[in-house]
Amino acid sequence: MTFPSFYAPAQIGQLYEPDFQRAYEEGVAAFQAPASDDRQRVLLWLVDMQNDFILPAPLGRLPVPNAVQDAQRVIEWIYRNVHQITQIAASLDTHVPFQIFYPTWWKSPEGERPAPYTVISAEDVAKGRWIAAAEPEWSAYYVNELERVGKKQLMIWPFHCMEGTAGRALLPALSEAIMYHSGARMAQPIYLSKGTIPQTEFYSVVEPEVKYPDHPDGALNTRFLDMIASFDLIYVAGEARSHCVLATMNSVLRYFADQPEVIAKLRFLNDCTSSIPGFEEATEARLREMAAQGVRFVNAADAIG
Repeated sequence: MTFPSFYAPAQIGQLYEPDFQRAYEEGVAAFQAPASDDRQRVLLWLVDMQNDFILPAPLGRLPVPNAVQDAQRVIEWIYRNVHQITQIAASLDTHVPFQIFYPTWWKSPEGERPAPYTVISAEDVAKGRWIAAAEPEWSAYYVNELERVGKKQLMIWPFHCMEGTAGRALLPALSEAIMYHSGARMAQPIYLSKGTIPQTEFYSVVEPEVKYPDHPDGALNTRFLDMIASFDLIYVAGEARSHCVLATMNSVLRYFADQPEVIAKLRFLNDCTSSIPGFEEATEARLREMAAQGVRFVNAADAIG
């Protein structure tokens, strides 16, 4: 196919102001039928395809290896299949300065803050190696629940996807592709912010690592999950494969565990997502289990179906 005239693959790994007007106008020019008329309803669900996770450092604060190439395949998949894609949903990891996984939340007995990538265990907190600077009772409960339920320990991350920064925004070239789709199909994209609750991590798009009952987003987002189940096909891509994409898929499969007909709708765009180094083996083992549960693994070059 011929891609839109504004699309420049060499710009995918760059930070620039998206040309929304041009993308919309070219989408309108390509219009054939509104998405509301689709007999087969197809959802593209993009997980955290944001500048901080895709652009090379220093523009990206937590870039995933090969994410630029993943993004190119996603963008071109959209352009090739624009008249079959009913709707696009994109999550936006969003953070504020004081969150439980940031150095701002913790200090040592000497008053030092943990460096990025420090691991804090429940034992560390119980023995006072790391002290919560805010909400100590919740913080102690949190690290214990994280190990008990999530089978993981708290990781301190560099500041990333901060509210009000370019790093939080979707990749510019992807934003243009979404606007093109909106013009071509008269379809409103869905943007889903996650990660804004200071007291918990939020790897999955649809639920926190530890439920936080004092916030309306502190539990499983069943409303969104029920919405995606209304589609005939659900394509998933994003970053990072080993973290937010995997956690999101885990949430989906738990919720629909007794609805194999919904799981059979899931299409994992296998070549449109990459892992953080060091997590590949465990990630691929879990993905093989998902395939056995009924998730279909496809590539961007495959026909929709």
